[in-house]
Amino acid sequence: MGKISPVSSKYVIHTSIQIDGVVDRPDVIGAIFGQTEGLLGAELELRELQRSGRIGRIEVNVETRGGKTQGEIIIPSSLDKAETSIVGAALEIIQRIGPCNAKLRVTRIEDVRISKRLFVVERAKELLKTMVDDIMPDSQELADEVAYSVRVSEIREYGKDRLAAGPMIDDSDEIIIVEGRADVLNLLKHDFKNAIAINGTSVPQTIVELAKRKTVTVFVDGDRGGDLIIKELMAVTEIDYVAKAPAGKEVEELTKKEIHKAVRARIAVEQLSIDREGAGSNGQQRMREQQPAREQIAPRPQFVQQPQMQHPAPVAMNAEEKAKFKDMLGQMVGTRAAFILDGKLEPLGKVPLSEVQSTVKSMEKVYAIVMDGTIDRDLLHIADHANIHYLVGSYSRVRPGQGKVTVLTPTELA
Repeated sequence: MGKISPVSSKYVIHTSIQIDGVVDRPDVIGAIFGQTEGLLGAELELRELQRSGRIGRIEVNVETRGGKTQGEIIIPSSLDKAETSIVGAALEIIQRIGPCNAKLRVTRIEDVRISKRLFVVERAKELLKTMVDDIMPDSQELADEVAYSVRVSEIREYGKDRLAAGPMIDDSDEIIIVEGRADVLNLLKHDFKNAIAINGTSVPQTIVELAKRKTVTVFVDGDRGGDLIIKELMAVTEIDYVAKAPAGKEVEELTKKEIHKAVRARIAVEQLSIDREGAGSNGQQRMREQQPAREQIAPRPQFVQQPQMQHPAPVAMNAEEKAKFKDMLGQMVGTRAAFILDGKLEPLGKVPLSEVQSTVKSMEKVYAIVMDGTIDRDLLHIADHANIHYLVGSYSRVRPGQGKVTVLTPTELA
């Protein structure tokens, strides 16, 4: 008996079968060939179609229950639509199989190409998703990867102790001391180029020498090991500020946002000493609880900052102004720019910090300035003459009562 390759078949005839009695599979196949013989002419004779491979192997699946037999007949076909339909209709003329009455009904004629097409479409979707996710990164991902590689390549060995460090250790007025090389790499990834690792709890002489001429921020993990490093550094050298990763996290695993938040919440080492004296073993907990209330400092790529100064007492302002200033200041972290606002708190423009003073002199009806930078005496003087109501900055070097302009930092906006 001839066969048809599943690859070359175009249609599959599905026929249900119900027989009032018990018959076997050969009885069904014999009835199909016998009762359709000579019915459709020589060109559509089932035996000839099988020999030529235009009709495939006839599959009969039957089961007997309660003295009756039922099941399905499956016939693959490479004929065209009309011829396949004729063959299917011819099956329905069979009314007896062996000694039993039978009823055959074509339930459907399946177009194999449609099934294959659906498979192709679904598989193509999977392949495209894989290509987009794993093979074809977008331009931003490529840029980030290149930038990250460049930054990581900038790590160096510093001093006689060969400590892992960023490229700006000598040029920056301020350094960040971290625990290990992985911490330096993570800070480099997020554009902090003045970090240096102590590589353990024992403080190298290189760190001691640097601390004599640099402003030092210690940035440690949020665990007991971090507390021990702070204690060791305070015992052998001078440090200025302390920043900690969130509880249970390490500096090397922090995201950019978490790094900025931790650095902005750093506290002066003098305040840390007060906390320890006043709270004993609870000093570190108080330090963490008080961090959000202290002056926040906008981190910059090289982390060059001036010492914190006392700010004017919080002033009365409406909720809309406070929310607007706080939101804008948060969005500007790391931009080193300033927004010039009108009386409706709408931006009149955005300029680099280096152009703030000249821009204010050339504009009228400026209501407020929100900037990622230091509010100094020169800017305050210019703002006084321009009748500006608010100067909002990351931190300030202005003493209380120096001008009529209201000076705000994250402390007053908290």
